[in-house]
Amino acid sequence: MSFPTTRLRRLRRTETLRRMVRETRLSRDDLVLPLFVVEGRGVREPVASMPGVHRFSVDRVVEEAKAVADLGIPAVLLFGVPDEKDARGSEADAPDGVVQRAARAIKGSVPDLCVVTDVCLCEYTDHGHCGIVEGGDVANDPTLARLAASALSHARAGADVVAPSDMMDGRVAAIRGALDAAGFEGVAILAYAAKFASAYYGPFRDAAESAPRFGDRRSYQMDPPNAREALREMQLDLEEGADLLMVKPALPYLDVLAEARRRFDAPLAAYHVSGEYAMIHAAAERGWLDGPRAMHEAVLAIKRAGADLILTYAAKELAARLAS
Repeated sequence: MSFPTTRLRRLRRTETLRRMVRETRLSRDDLVLPLFVVEGRGVREPVASMPGVHRFSVDRVVEEAKAVADLGIPAVLLFGVPDEKDARGSEADAPDGVVQRAARAIKGSVPDLCVVTDVCLCEYTDHGHCGIVEGGDVANDPTLARLAASALSHARAGADVVAPSDMMDGRVAAIRGALDAAGFEGVAILAYAAKFASAYYGPFRDAAESAPRFGDRRSYQMDPPNAREALREMQLDLEEGADLLMVKPALPYLDVLAEARRRFDAPLAAYHVSGEYAMIHAAAERGWLDGPRAMHEAVLAIKRAGADLILTYAAKELAARLAS
């Protein structure tokens, strides 16, 4: 049937009607808040390039975790920023490392909050790369042992989920093997399965002090033009034992996320990264956008494309406005 009998505007007339026929719903349960943890005490340091985002010492990150739980957000993702860095990223698997202490403290104070830990070496190495450097290049296989050791140390500290973000080949299998051999079969792996070499990571690298000291990460992070390759990466990570898959960044790669939703039954996560977050705030500060509406619309688009979980620095501001 056609106009005038068919009038799609009929169901848009009131907020009640719009709410009743809404196809995609964003809820607090969809959100994960990334947190940066630093050494010291009493630290709550603003990140200049990400308005509303801070770096926390362990004692203050526990306070933040309690606030997150009170808002109904189910999970946090921890990034460590140690004072001491070296070529092998020794602090990544240190039992008393900053992420390990934060995980223990959060689980001790907010036991029902899901603690996810980033597993990578870039925050811990003095060269800023995600693995062991040999001959001026990142060596894949020697890096696997370091990643597995880091993930295992996080599991021992109480992490519920470990999230390898390095993009080394074979890292999921190496981590799964190490966890299972040590009796941590119940710790899940959220694989950064399709992580692209993106221009949107700049503010994060400021916050995590993880910019490469030489070269770039294009030899291991994915080439932005490649969508079919991203799906191969995701399939391989599932075969190696990943429990959840991630696309990062989110908004420039919604096509990859949507195709992954069609192909895979596994839970899918998408990372609304620092640059995506910061540019909305920058435009809002200049009066070019309604910031809260634009942020909600951006994250809703990620949900609509197929994400089950959305890692976003806007989690708290979104959760405060969501009904459930």
